[in-house]
Amino acid sequence: MGSIDPYTTKQGRRYRVRYRRPDGTQTDRRGFKTKRDAELFLSTVEIAKAKGEFIDLSAAEVKVSTLGTRWIKSRERILKPSTFRSLESSWRIHVLPRWGRRPIGGIRHSEIQAWVSDMSQTQSATNVLRAHGILAAILDTAVKDRSISTNPAREIALPKKGKKAKAYLTHAQVELLAAKASEPTLVRFLAYTGLRWGEATGLRIRHLDLIRGRALVEENAVMVNNTVIIGTPKSHKSRSVPLPPFLVEDLALRVQVRRRDAYVFGGGDEPLRLPNSKDGWFAAAVRRAQKDDRNLPRVTPHDLRHTAASLAVSAGANVKAVQRMLGHASAAMTLDTYSDLFDDDLDAVSIALDRARSRSI
Repeated sequence: MGSIDPYTTKQGRRYRVRYRRPDGTQTDRRGFKTKRDAELFLSTVEIAKAKGEFIDLSAAEVKVSTLGTRWIKSRERILKPSTFRSLESSWRIHVLPRWGRRPIGGIRHSEIQAWVSDMSQTQSATNVLRAHGILAAILDTAVKDRSISTNPAREIALPKKGKKAKAYLTHAQVELLAAKASEPTLVRFLAYTGLRWGEATGLRIRHLDLIRGRALVEENAVMVNNTVIIGTPKSHKSRSVPLPPFLVEDLALRVQVRRRDAYVFGGGDEPLRLPNSKDGWFAAAVRRAQKDDRNLPRVTPHDLRHTAASLAVSAGANVKAVQRMLGHASAAMTLDTYSDLFDDDLDAVSIALDRARSRSI
């Protein structure tokens, strides 16, 4: 048990409670006007310790900037550089200026809701969700450390990200775009393998098995602060992707008489960098292709990943095959992402059931 001691102030007699935290260190709390108030507080502390629900009131005075800086540094060691860069930027621009000086124990749910609502007026849903997620994760850490009892950042009304309509190219449109591009093989490669830009440009010649018609995806090239960083694919897992025979022919011409460690797309020792979205070679190729085909949508290199999924499904590939090709964590993720591509499967089920019934009666 702790102890209660009186002391004198200009305002009169006050009481101080001395007690030990669960780790054995001693602390105290002053300012109780009556001995009964002090006794009630001490009883609450002892009960909370016995139940494992003790909250360190002094720890609740720690500022968000202190806890947040620690949290951000811990993320750097486990996240991919591009992901960490987005996280760190959101922390520095949106979270730290608003909450950095605030003690974690003094933040109210209503304040966070107002902050989120205000941000939603000027920021995209993605930016708002990321900033809120950072603050919520920091305060989650405080809850787990028993510095605060609950997280005021949870159960906040958040903006929803609208689903952007996916652009799918036909075989003819892919070929037209490739013909207008300075990197035609790369355009075809993205449209028929479904690799992300970083996975395609991180591909080395030793990753190609042109005899079997396979590409092994085990590296990813990402631009961070104008520097290309080579890491693992997004899923952290390597995968083997099939290469259509026409693509094998294109690649065979491209990689002949080159070192096995050289990049397939790029200058050999340096992977090809993502072109500027407005005036890069890819955007220029799209504009030229649209002059010949007005129905060709405005696409980005990542949209060719969607095209690959579409062309694979239209060719008869099932959801598991598409999942493996794209490197999704599960078939459910593939269905969630490309549910519109599998609508015809529902019609097929209806027709199959009708035929089965006709044969049985």
